[in-house]
Amino acid sequence: MSRHRRRSYRITYAPPADDTLAKMDGADAFRSAMARTLGRDPYGHGSAAVDAERDRREATVGGAIVLYYVSGSVLTVTVVRLVPFG
Repeated sequence: MSRHRRRSYRITYAPPADDTLAKMDGADAFRSAMARTLGRDPYGHGSAAVDAERDRREATVGGAIVLYYVSGSVLTVTVVRLVPFG
């Protein structure tokens, strides 16, 4: 096993984001896209810091704008707001 093993981040959804996700067409595809992108590298994939806070971020994933927080100590991405396109 490589000592440079990639860490995976657990993805959780705050109630407002979870409500939006439940109403989205293609919710399963969105969850998969989140796992492939922000779940592997929450600071990458075109994400940007919000209000100069490194762990408060915004990105576009799977047809939605995602506002989320990163917790490196417990390897968790918490989606707080989700705005699907169209």
